[in-house]
Amino acid sequence: MFTSILNQMVFLFAFIALGFFFTKTKLLPENSAQVLSKLENLLFIPALVLGTFIKNCTLADLGRMWKLLLMGVAVVAVLIPLSIIMARVCFKENYLRKIATYGLAFSNFAYMGNAVMAGVFGEAMFADYLVFCLPLWLGIYLWGVPVLLIAGSNDNGEKVKFKDRLKNFLNPMLVCTLIGIVLGLSGLGAKLPKSVVSVVDTAGNCMSPVAMLLTGLTVGKLNLKELLSRWRIYLFCAVKLILYPLVFIAIFAFLPQNAFISKTFLVCGMCVASMPMGLNTIVVPAGYGKDTTDAAGMALVTHVLSVGTIPLMFMIFQWLI
Repeated sequence: MFTSILNQMVFLFAFIALGFFFTKTKLLPENSAQVLSKLENLLFIPALVLGTFIKNCTLADLGRMWKLLLMGVAVVAVLIPLSIIMARVCFKENYLRKIATYGLAFSNFAYMGNAVMAGVFGEAMFADYLVFCLPLWLGIYLWGVPVLLIAGSNDNGEKVKFKDRLKNFLNPMLVCTLIGIVLGLSGLGAKLPKSVVSVVDTAGNCMSPVAMLLTGLTVGKLNLKELLSRWRIYLFCAVKLILYPLVFIAIFAFLPQNAFISKTFLVCGMCVASMPMGLNTIVVPAGYGKDTTDAAGMALVTHVLSVGTIPLMFMIFQWLI
């Protein structure tokens, strides 16, 4: 597990380092971060979501694993209110509370989680994990992105008009989510030309590397010493990387396994609970002109610390469950 996580971290942090280097050496234009964030919001994230639902939101998979899917819905239903409460503990500013709420409710369960599940637990468990995470994808693009990262109150607490709030819901990410669900459930996704599928998959694969490159570009403009001295970032990290997985373990350590609380669910749920903060907290706000300073700091620190915390939490999980 440590090796699988470390391999992903080396890859991701190589792109952070490149972004940091390009910023410090001024080899890229000043508006590079803005251009990359626009590409993420308009192309790479929509392609990733579209491909995910076309491949995994099928009647065959949902019919076979409906219990696991239902448990995924239950996990999202618990994560959202818990994250709203804990975000208020971590931060005082309204905007940072929204970022923290998203970061706590929706971890990097895709890129990092996929690597852990496929590398440690095998392809069979990985296929189950993809179905389990479908409610998380829905939660992100039906609530997390439009309500927390785009719409809602601005930094000054001024309410956004209903017309503008509605416009924010009709973003490319949500539109591609709905299209992906229709194509997946209808079976039309399996009939798409291979060239179209290849374009969607390739664009989706760009999401994480470009997001980390964008993180490096953002961090390169900041005073790292001052950023990393903000104690509330570490409070957030402790909640995300230690408290959440321990709460999950505490809930299920003494419950008997049954048709719903199965070994597969326990492993999938533990993986989601243990992952670091998701990258959308940097990519999406940057695309809409919002400040991503603290989000970049939280993403940076949680990913670094997760190299140690994820194996540790799974070790405790194995001992008790």
